[in-house]
Amino acid sequence: MALVMKSVCASRLCASLRAAVLINRSSAANFSIAAAAGKKGSQSAPEEDIKKSVFISQSKDVFSNLALEDWMYRNMDFSKHHILMLWQNSPSVVIGRHQNPWLEANPQVLSENGVEVARRNSGGGTVYHDSGNLNLTFFTARDVYNRRRNLDLVTRALFREFNLCSQVNAREDIVINGNKISGTASKLGNPNAYHHCTILVNVDKTVLHDALCKHDKGITTNATASVPSPTVNLQDVNPNVSVEKLLSALGWEYLRSSPLSLKDVGLDYASKQGGFQLVNPTEDWFPGLDKIREEFVSWAWRYGKTPKFTVSRSFPVPNMITRQSGVAEEELAISLEVVKGVIEDVTLRIPPSVVSAKGFSGDAEVLTSLRGKRFCESAMEILGESLGQSESQHNNTEQFGTSAETEGERFVADCMRQTMMAV
Repeated sequence: MALVMKSVCASRLCASLRAAVLINRSSAANFSIAAAAGKKGSQSAPEEDIKKSVFISQSKDVFSNLALEDWMYRNMDFSKHHILMLWQNSPSVVIGRHQNPWLEANPQVLSENGVEVARRNSGGGTVYHDSGNLNLTFFTARDVYNRRRNLDLVTRALFREFNLCSQVNAREDIVINGNKISGTASKLGNPNAYHHCTILVNVDKTVLHDALCKHDKGITTNATASVPSPTVNLQDVNPNVSVEKLLSALGWEYLRSSPLSLKDVGLDYASKQGGFQLVNPTEDWFPGLDKIREEFVSWAWRYGKTPKFTVSRSFPVPNMITRQSGVAEEELAISLEVVKGVIEDVTLRIPPSVVSAKGFSGDAEVLTSLRGKRFCESAMEILGESLGQSESQHNNTEQFGTSAETEGERFVADCMRQTMMAV
């Protein structure tokens, strides 16, 4: 079983927290043996019969932690035992279930900084994770789910331990002086529910900003869009805050508070709870977790779950490839329709004054070849090959003078590539 510490001040718990006994596999089973058939329609027990535990994930892999969260939601019985899971991830951008990763994130920055893209099972907006923030997941039975109660517990812990005055705003974000320190989302099912949030302690705000930087990408969609907010790290407000201290403060605030009424019933009450449990999100500990993790890692989940969207862009046509000189500037318009992350249709509108380049007029071969390809990795490879072929043709004809047809072909292919690179 877990070791329950009884120190009176959370700031003195950090060293002792490291001594917490790892929960073993049989002990984990005691918490989790709740077959789905036995959970259907279950109601929460009276408040006095509910126990509480704090789980601390020992992994910083975003996919393993999301899989653990989902495994607990699917398999555990929270009618008599509530759990707060505390976890951290290596650098990653986590989008909501109904969001568009190409719209919410900056792929080039993510690639350059080795930042993973993950899609969670809950709704809400996009967040950036690294070792400078702490993630919290509150698990309860659905009938006693209360997001505001959880947020009030967090603000109380911040004040008790760090003398920080924070508020919960109308969007149910936690803010200090109007600056956001925590965003929130939830998953409601039957019989279980969870609410999770992230708290900024000393996140790399430069990477955060660049990774989530929004610009006009020409995307039209009904996908849930994130609402940008000014943010602040807790360390910018109180330099004494650290992730380790915050973890201890939140864990003890959770254990010393009654599960439904949120009354502060003290450390004696906390000592009778399940304590801190260090857990390892692996198949050995949680049978079936690997399969869930594989789904979270898959392209089909991260990108294929994206709601239908259209990418539209226009490009001014160079005079050198128009049919006649002295005409007003015209534009070539490109529209890509993407369904489940796959290009379903491509529309190319070429002004009548433009030479119809070979391979791009009508239902052209290169456009047809894009249909059915993943956006935008497979499509980019095809366009790269097309540009390479056009460049070869251009080199072969260069000694005889530049062909307007060849220039047109290269121009349109490059516009297609720019359309996808902009996303």
